[in-house]
Amino acid sequence: MKWFRRLLRDQRAVAITEMALAAPLVLTAALGGLEAANLAVTHMKVSQAALMIADNASRIGDDTALINRPITETDMIDLLMGADLQAGGQINLYRFGRVIISSLETDPDDPSGSQQWIHWQRCKGILPAESSYGEEGDGKGDPSFVGMGPEGEEVLAMPGDAVMFVEVIYEYQPLITDAWVGDRMIRTYASFTVRDSRDLTQIYQEDPSSPAEPATCDKFDQFRDDMPARRASGGWNWNF
Repeated sequence: MKWFRRLLRDQRAVAITEMALAAPLVLTAALGGLEAANLAVTHMKVSQAALMIADNASRIGDDTALINRPITETDMIDLLMGADLQAGGQINLYRFGRVIISSLETDPDDPSGSQQWIHWQRCKGILPAESSYGEEGDGKGDPSFVGMGPEGEEVLAMPGDAVMFVEVIYEYQPLITDAWVGDRMIRTYASFTVRDSRDLTQIYQEDPSSPAEPATCDKFDQFRDDMPARRASGGWNWNF
């Protein structure tokens, strides 16, 4: 029994024992904070990408003072490629996400001149996601289509003008685990009214003899050749 009494009085290595007991909780809290911070930063980057694309889409077009500025398929490709270079590379935007650009206009065949209409859409990205607010052609002769955006907060185009409405859908790629992430799918949108007088007739080809392939929404591709692996839904099976 003496050894048992000595064991009860022995205080050596108490700190190490306490550290061993506390370490899993401290490590879990630290990694959880790191994951939460990364999720917040990713949300910010996706939101900034949507704003940048919508802003640039409202500015593109052949610079001329004589006629309304036409836009070309080459302009659209340059716009999408620029987004990949400026923002997409940090989060692999087109590998794990999808960008949808819509030209919201008023239907030229509507007598009232106020019927909203999605004239065209252009897309880029591998993620199999669709627009939450409409597809190309929606609104044509359909009074139930009142604009793009959340219900009650729809964006409207004015007669003879256009709004560049951009949606970005991105699947969050966790650093450690998605156990703390409720929904990995990040959805955001942004819109800008076209800055100059634009030719709204169509998207032209810069060189009709050598046409650029339109980035239509039936394609799911990206500009880069590299294909980083998707982070699996690991739960508590952490990614290291």
